[in-house]
Amino acid sequence: RSDLLVINKIDLAPYVGASLEVMEQDTLAMRRGRPFVFSNMKTGEGLEQIVEFIEYEGMLGD
Repeated sequence: RSDLLVINKIDLAPYVGASLEVMEQDTLAMRRGRPFVFSNMKTGEGLEQIVEFIEYEGMLGD
């Protein structure tokens, strides 16, 4: 239902037995082409894609 699904704290996945590969497969199946991004705000991973999405979809860019 969200315009962009943000899957954050990916750095914790190994510590809780989560597989990012399985999460990606499940997300692709459930989102049916709608966008998603894996992120880690502590390192900034994925942040650029999130900002670009907000700027583009929110018509906030130059």
